[in-house]
Amino acid sequence: MMTSIGILVIALLIGHIFHATVNRIAKVEDDYHEMMELKKRAEAADVAKSQFLATVSHEIRTPMNGVLGMLRFLMDTDLDETQQDYVRTAQASGKALVSLINEVLDQAKIESGKLELEAVLFDLRALLDEVLSLFSDKSQEKGVELAVYISDGVPEMLIGDPGRFRQIITNLMGNSIRFTEKGHIFVTIYLVEEVIDLINVETESSSRNTLSGLPVADRCQSWAGFRTFNQERSGCTLLSSSSDLVNLIVSVEDTGVGIPQEAQSRVFTPFMQVGPSISRTGGTGIGLSISKCLVSLMNGEIGFASVPKIGSTFTFTAVFTSGCSNSNEYKSQKISSQSNALSSEFQGRIALIVDPRPIRAMVSRYHIQRLGIHVELVNDLNQGSSAISGGNRVYDLLLVEHEVWSRDLSISALFVDNIRKIEHSPKLFLLANSISSSRTYTATSGAYTPSVIMKPLRASMLAACLQRDMGIRNKKSFRNGELLGLPLCNLLLGRKILIVDDNSVNLKVAAGALKKYGAEVVCVESGKEAISLLEPPHQFDACFMDIQMPKMDGFEATRQIRRMELNVNNRFQSGKVSAGSCGDISNWHIPILAMTADVIQATQEECQKCGMDGYVSKPFEFEQLYREVSRFFLSTHGANF
Repeated sequence: MMTSIGILVIALLIGHIFHATVNRIAKVEDDYHEMMELKKRAEAADVAKSQFLATVSHEIRTPMNGVLGMLRFLMDTDLDETQQDYVRTAQASGKALVSLINEVLDQAKIESGKLELEAVLFDLRALLDEVLSLFSDKSQEKGVELAVYISDGVPEMLIGDPGRFRQIITNLMGNSIRFTEKGHIFVTIYLVEEVIDLINVETESSSRNTLSGLPVADRCQSWAGFRTFNQERSGCTLLSSSSDLVNLIVSVEDTGVGIPQEAQSRVFTPFMQVGPSISRTGGTGIGLSISKCLVSLMNGEIGFASVPKIGSTFTFTAVFTSGCSNSNEYKSQKISSQSNALSSEFQGRIALIVDPRPIRAMVSRYHIQRLGIHVELVNDLNQGSSAISGGNRVYDLLLVEHEVWSRDLSISALFVDNIRKIEHSPKLFLLANSISSSRTYTATSGAYTPSVIMKPLRASMLAACLQRDMGIRNKKSFRNGELLGLPLCNLLLGRKILIVDDNSVNLKVAAGALKKYGAEVVCVESGKEAISLLEPPHQFDACFMDIQMPKMDGFEATRQIRRMELNVNNRFQSGKVSAGSCGDISNWHIPILAMTADVIQATQEECQKCGMDGYVSKPFEFEQLYREVSRFFLSTHGANF
C-alpha cells in the first residue's frame, strides 16, 4: 500500500511538473508573440514618424523655397536702406525656420541610427571663411571681435564630411554670438600633437593675454576629460595614431555670459534650455546634442569649460584623412592655393601690423600671410614710425589696429605725417570690428582718411579690400556679398537647362536663379514632358528634376531618360545609326540633378539608384547650386556645346 501511495505521489508530482512546464512554455510563447507584436508596432511607429517628418519637411520647405527665392530676387532690385533691412529680416527669419527643420530631422536620424557621414575632399580654411561670413554682420553690429586661426601644421585639404563639420562649428559659434555682448569669439584649429606646446605656452602667459584682453574660461579644462590625452605631470601626452589620419582639435572661445553651474550637467541633453524658456535668448536646445553625436561619428570627443559672467570655451576633436599623400604634395598644393585662389598679385609684398595684443596680431598675420604677403609686427605707432623711417625695409601696406589708432589721435596724426614724408609711402589701413568705430575714424581723421577693413578677416574679403584700395586689380564687382556670382555666370552663361517641377512658384524661383547667371532656361511641369524633350538628340546641357510630381515622379522620368540614352548609345556603337542622327555625340548622358524638398537619406539613395547625378535641396542656396553645377561644367568651361 505504501508503495502504491508513493507511486501515486510521484506520478502526481511528475504530472504537476509537466503541467507547470507546459504552462511556462505557453506563457513564454505568449510573451514572445507579444514582444514581437510590440516590436512590429515600434518599427511601424518609427517608420510612421520618419514618413511624418519627411512629409512635414517637404510641405514646409516647398513654400519656403518660394519665399526665400523671391526675397533673394527682391534684394537684387533697387531698394532703399529701410527696405533692404526689411528684406534681410525676412530672409533671416526664413532661414531660421529652415534651420529648425534641419535640426529636428537630424535629431530623428540620430535616434534611428540613420545619420551617416560623407568622405569628400574639402578645403578647411575656405570652409571656415564661409562660416565667418555667416556671423560677420551680427558681430559687427554688436562690436564683438570675431576671429579664426588655423595652425600652419593643419593640411590645406582634408577628406571627410565638410557639411557636418561646418554644422558643428556653426552651432557652437551661433551659441557664442547669441550670448556674447562684448569682447570676442575666437575659433582655433590645431593638430592634437601641437596642443602640448600650446598648453606649455598658455600656462606661462597671463590669463588676460586673449584676443580682446578680457579674461576667458580655461580652455585646458574643456578637454580635461578627453580620452585622446594621457594626463602627465607636465601636461598632456598624445596617444599613438595612424600617420594617414589628421586629428584636429577645435576650440570656440567666447567672453559671453557663461553657463550657470547648475545647468552645466544638462548642456548636451536634447531640447534642454540653459535658462527658463520665457527669458531665453533663442535656440531650440538640440544644437549641442546634435553636435555631440556628429563629433562621436567623427571619432572625436567634445567638452567645455564655462565660468558665469566670464565666458565659455567649447572644444572638440575630429579625425579626418589628409588630402595630400605626402609633404611635398602638401607644400606645392599650399603654394598653388595661395597663388591662384588668393590673388597672386600680393606675392612678395611686405606689410607692417601695429597691434599691442600678441594673439590678435597673430590672427591678423595669419590671414594676411595667406595672400602671400610677408608680415612684420610692432606694438605701437612709435615703433611703427621707427620701422618705416629706418630704411631697412620698404613696406607696401600698414595695418593699424583700431585700439592703437583711437587711443591718442595726436600721435596718429604725427604717424600720418611721418608716412607722407616717405618717397614711396605705404598704403594705410585701419582694422575695425564694428561699424560705429569705422564711422568714428572717418569723422575724426581730418583731411587724411585711412581705408578701413572690417573684421572678421577672411582671405577673399581681405584680398578684395586690398585690391580696391591699392589699385592692384579691381575688375570684379560683388553686389550684396555674392562672391560666387561671377563664377556661376562663367559656368552657366549660354547653357541650355531644363527645369521640371509641377509647382509654378518653384519653377519661377529656379528659372530666375539660373537666368540671373546667363543660362537659357526651359520649364515644364511634368515628367512626361521632360522625357519628350530629352530624347536624343537634343540641345540641353543639364536638367533640374523635381521628385514628387503627379502622374509620373522624377525617379521614373529619370529611369526612362536613362533607358532612352542607353538605347541610342547601343545603337550607335553597333553601327545601326550614324553620328549625324545622334547629334554628333557618341555617348549620351545629360546631367540630371534632383531638386526636391526631401532631405532624408533614403531619398538621396533613391536618386542615385535611378540614375540622377546630383542633389539640390529646397530651398537651395546659390553656393549649393554652384557646387553641383561646377561638377559638370567646370572641367568643360570654355568649350562649345
